[in-house]
Amino acid sequence: MSSIKRPETKLVPVPSVNKIPERDVDKSPILEAQHLGIDFGGLTAVNEFNMAIGRTEIAGLIGPNGAGKTTAFNVVTGVYQPSNGAVWFQEKKIIENYPQGKMKKTYQGENQGMFTHKLAPTPDQITHMGMARTFQNIRLFSSLSVLDNVLIAKHMRAKHNVFSSTFRLSRREEARMRREAIALLEEQNLDHLQDEVAGSLPYGLQRRLEIARALATEPKLLLLDEPAAGMNPQETHELTDFIRQIHTRYDLTVLLIEHHMDLVMRISDRIYVLDFGKLIAQGTPEEIQNNPRVIEAYLGVADDAEN
Repeated sequence: MSSIKRPETKLVPVPSVNKIPERDVDKSPILEAQHLGIDFGGLTAVNEFNMAIGRTEIAGLIGPNGAGKTTAFNVVTGVYQPSNGAVWFQEKKIIENYPQGKMKKTYQGENQGMFTHKLAPTPDQITHMGMARTFQNIRLFSSLSVLDNVLIAKHMRAKHNVFSSTFRLSRREEARMRREAIALLEEQNLDHLQDEVAGSLPYGLQRRLEIARALATEPKLLLLDEPAAGMNPQETHELTDFIRQIHTRYDLTVLLIEHHMDLVMRISDRIYVLDFGKLIAQGTPEEIQNNPRVIEAYLGVADDAEN
């Protein structure tokens, strides 16, 4: 793992099972998950997952392949419903579930009985709340132009309705959204490509466009699922700078899943580590680099014969 030094981030408790950076202690966490668990047919994919993200953070979620990272993302963004647990976003509980029916007998996770209600918003409803994400596999509208990809996301915040659209009363708003989409592309250095077909762009630019499209929904929290996947070292370095820039420019909280350890260690204030669906560590990059459980999860334990 990288040995790059990071500014120290002191963590302090919040009134739950979690911690946030000391600089955010006067504000509630933007995102908090408590006791999340999800079972698929008796297989526990995530168990007792607790996390809180401070409002000024860039946080990382790492772990070996199959550790449950994307599953946790999918629960937080409403793609999957948890089998147990709850999620708060901007102080409001948005997701909750508990084992019901046959699940009462088959659920293998902990803290069964702690939660008693069901809240299950759809992914688009969660996006409206101010949470946006990208995916491990790029999900652009590949046959549409770069500009149209961003405009589609802009419509998430449109105020017109069927009546105003039918009678062309929304032309002013359409013009405004187009101007804002072009301005967003300019900020991301993609404006010269606005008429290009999205699927024809190089891989690194497609990744950047996917992030730009997420930004068009005007989020408060941006979740990035392996944004550096498939990138060469130069593209990864540029992506690192790009994430820092949007974090500052848009006053965003960022949570990312990533396998590129150099990127994670360079950019994260704090890192969570999952292994076999359970949280095994959290801390600053320096703490994670030197954590024996994390090293074992990634590298395994050497055979006695090799010692």
